[in-house]
Amino acid sequence: MDFREESLYLAPLYNRFPLTIVRGEGVYVFDENNNRYLDFASGIAVNSLGYAHPKIIEAVTSQVKRLTHISNLYYTEPQVELAKKLVRLSGLDKVFFCNSGTEAVEAGLKFSRRWGKRQGKYRFISTIDSFHGRTMGSLSVTGQRKYQEPFEPLIDGVSFIEFNNAKALEEELKKGDYCAVILEPVQGEGGINPASREFIETARYLCDKYDTLLMFDEVQTGIGRTGTMFAFQHFGVIPDILALAKGLGGGLPIGATLINNKVAETLHYGDHASTFGGNPLVTSVASVVIDEVERLLPHINRVGEFLGDLLREKLASLDNVIEIRGIGLMYGIDVKSNARNICERCIKERLLVITCGKNTIRIVPPLIINEQEIGEGVYILEKVLKEGSN
Repeated sequence: MDFREESLYLAPLYNRFPLTIVRGEGVYVFDENNNRYLDFASGIAVNSLGYAHPKIIEAVTSQVKRLTHISNLYYTEPQVELAKKLVRLSGLDKVFFCNSGTEAVEAGLKFSRRWGKRQGKYRFISTIDSFHGRTMGSLSVTGQRKYQEPFEPLIDGVSFIEFNNAKALEEELKKGDYCAVILEPVQGEGGINPASREFIETARYLCDKYDTLLMFDEVQTGIGRTGTMFAFQHFGVIPDILALAKGLGGGLPIGATLINNKVAETLHYGDHASTFGGNPLVTSVASVVIDEVERLLPHINRVGEFLGDLLREKLASLDNVIEIRGIGLMYGIDVKSNARNICERCIKERLLVITCGKNTIRIVPPLIINEQEIGEGVYILEKVLKEGSN
């Protein structure tokens, strides 16, 4: 492929790596010359079951032959079946389907304001370094100036506190006009920063105390990524609203906003909608993904622990490495050098890793990865990071 063609026909919005990927198999992808790359990025935590998974192929093929889209003016069985599974696994009560993470967050923000309208509450609390999406609502609650500044003025009514600062959260909630607090159990784009148990437990307590909704953005952490089906399950806390996407579709675009009955009872027909949301094709595939991930959870915990231990053993003492953070199959490595340059050098060694910020390498491999493949990838990372220190 001639890379120059991209600039002729596509909007200049992506700073792509110099690589054309044409197919994938398992945890590997292949370029146009059939070179094989170990994938530690999985389409930014999307390809939860890797590439060409036989059960996804079967689900797609079967459903395409029957029905791909019919709109939400009619009932479809795959949508109801997926909703039932998500309700069973999450402890929440109702599901709204959309097409992406930012849409799932956007729906959660609208539902929060709908709920708060009766009490005159419309404001949101979010955290510094958070990332919740790129639509105007989700961007407005994203705590990173680099994403917000080009599109200001944003939607008003948002306050930002330091992540993991329970005292700051209460000081804001005391003001009394907040409809919701939106948090990531692990900040993804902000650098793979896990929330503390104290912060999450206190957030739940304070939201109940001040009659405010608690919303978790699990677009990246949900669907097994951290070793439980949803990251909030590590804390024994259930939110009022939950936003999902990425790994839910196993590579197909789908988002979901889960809500409890307290929120659902304030919604009315026509308050929100999505033409493509929850169509039969994506929901039938997502049901297969959910079943497979639920079965894989013990595996994810085992290989996730192996990954964390190996990263610390092989990389923590390197001159170029500042800190390693993460849980399950979601890790960030803070480095002294430019993280993108490290990613580009890894490509030359046939490994795909991505960044989250200028100096953090993000590792989010497919959930089907095994110890041998993890060892292969960490060996390459160690080699590249050592070279970067010289």
